[in-house]
Amino acid sequence: MRRLLLLIPALLVSTKGDAQNRTIAIAIVTSLGTIEAELDSTHAPVTVANFLRYVDGRLFDNSSFFRAVTLNNQPDNAVKIEVIQSRRSRTAGAGFPPIALERTNVTGLKHHDGTLSVARSGPDTGSDQFFVTIGEQPELDFGGKRNADGQGFAAFGKITKGMDIVRKIQNEPVNAQALITPVTIVRIVRR
Repeated sequence: MRRLLLLIPALLVSTKGDAQNRTIAIAIVTSLGTIEAELDSTHAPVTVANFLRYVDGRLFDNSSFFRAVTLNNQPDNAVKIEVIQSRRSRTAGAGFPPIALERTNVTGLKHHDGTLSVARSGPDTGSDQFFVTIGEQPELDFGGKRNADGQGFAAFGKITKGMDIVRKIQNEPVNAQALITPVTIVRIVRR
């Protein structure tokens, strides 16, 4: 019982909202400025827990946004999207096993402007790569046509401040979709 009572204040500090909707605030500190976001642990608990393992383990420290997708740099895609994408630092140590895909038709979360979501190569392959959407991106939701399997991606949070930084990253020079100079993520921390 004593351990439970000690845990309750820690939960209150790290989350906000009522029992119906718990969010966890984070800051993504980049070389171009700080992006603030809220993670939705109520609707996407598996995805948020996985993301926070990387945050708490400091595996995003000195990582980067390495990819910027615009309407103009995806000539072979019938369904176009706009995102910036990141991954953990490759020098930070081993990552964690992939997680189950929390589909948007189950979570109710959608890919709106500023949504945080998990990159994947197939269902149940999400790990350390995440992206931020720019503009409305319904083709990334369950049933969308960006992936042939129609499973969509796992939305798990939203930007609350710093979309100007996200757009600045998206507009950096690219070679195909790879940022010529990746934008450094100094660290991601809970707020």
